[in-house]
Amino acid sequence: MRAGADEAKVREIPTWRESRCFSDAERVAFEYAEAMTITGQRVSDELFARVRALYDEAQIVELTAAVALENFRSKFNVPLGVEAQGFCVL
Repeated sequence: MRAGADEAKVREIPTWRESRCFSDAERVAFEYAEAMTITGQRVSDELFARVRALYDEAQIVELTAAVALENFRSKFNVPLGVEAQGFCVL
């Protein structure tokens, strides 16, 4: 929130599909992140084409790296019992 995120918008993330407060670019980013995250699911060519239509190459690399890092953290922290530090209470 300190970086300027809209608190009301952040609260809508769990229901991003139904929420009307996200842009097309944000919706595609959420869908891309889900496809990267869900085990056994792949980013389809169709989805990647939509990502490419809304983001440039550098932005795609940054988005992909951010999602991959969060996936790494979740896979790393859970088996080691690393608990949330209270930064994002849902």
